Amino acid sequence: MNDIAEGSTVQQKQERVSIASPRKGGMRWTFTLVSWLGVCPLLLFCLLFEVLPALVVFQGSFLDSNTGAVTLENYQRMFSQSGNFHAFQNSITLSLVTALVGGIVGAIVAYGVFRLRSHWLRQLIVSFSSIAANFAGVPLAFAFIATLGVTGFLTVAIRAWFHVNIYDLGFNLYTFSGLVLVYTYFQLPLMVLVTLPALSGLRPEWREAATNLGASPYMYWLKVALPVLFPSIIAGMMLLFANSFGAFASAYALAQGNINLVPILISFVVSGNVSLDTGLGNALAMGMMVILLLVVFVYTFMLRRISRWQGR
Repeated sequence: MNDIAEGSTVQQKQERVSIASPRKGGMRWTFTLVSWLGVCPLLLFCLLFEVLPALVVFQGSFLDSNTGAVTLENYQRMFSQSGNFHAFQNSITLSLVTALVGGIVGAIVAYGVFRLRSHWLRQLIVSFSSIAANFAGVPLAFAFIATLGVTGFLTVAIRAWFHVNIYDLGFNLYTFSGLVLVYTYFQLPLMVLVTLPALSGLRPEWREAATNLGASPYMYWLKVALPVLFPSIIAGMMLLFANSFGAFASAYALAQGNINLVPILISFVVSGNVSLDTGLGNALAMGMMVILLLVVFVYTFMLRRISRWQGR
């Protein structure tokens, strides 16, 4: 009788547990369904504003602008015309220079910000970097024209105080070098924002272990810190390259089309300032997409290297 009573008691407890706790499979299915419902708006946004426009551009690059027939003439003209080649050359050079300058200087500034002991000053610099990284386009071009233009505030002040005209010394805001200066304004703070989390990943015990083994600060940075930070720095530079390669409004407002860049050239052939040629514009846009896909590939590869160091 006691055995029967104990058996019934155990059975009742098992039934209560089964009723109180849902099945793991049901919980997993519910969690998966809720996750997909949360991701659906993002997927829909990417489909409507990224995937479909890219497919339309890809299709349009193989169509004749006048007849609508399928053709490869758009790509033939893109590779054969010297103006198109120089546009890609200028855009790639501008993006590389601003990515290198902004990446190297931004990484050094980020380390200085990371070493600050004043919490409020660090937050102030990070907040300013967030604003400056998003301050671009026509307002940024106007700000530099008002500051370093021919009659800009700083240009006039230097001429009045030191009797020196910076434009006579070779500086010109409306040339390629001036455009590098303008782009660096928003590239540098963006690199600061990207590098700060990577610097936070440097563990203090690594420095302590290197010091205990007799390594100097120079050897610590050469053998430990820089190899760990290198993938993050390269990934940040790739992000700067993509950010500069696709910029349009700042260059157009500053140079008024005097500098041959791919985004400006696309605007000319699509808007009809030179000749209305949507097929060539789509082919030029596809050329930009291919270059950006290569940049994204390098960026993703570096992110995987970063995940190894972070143990994820």
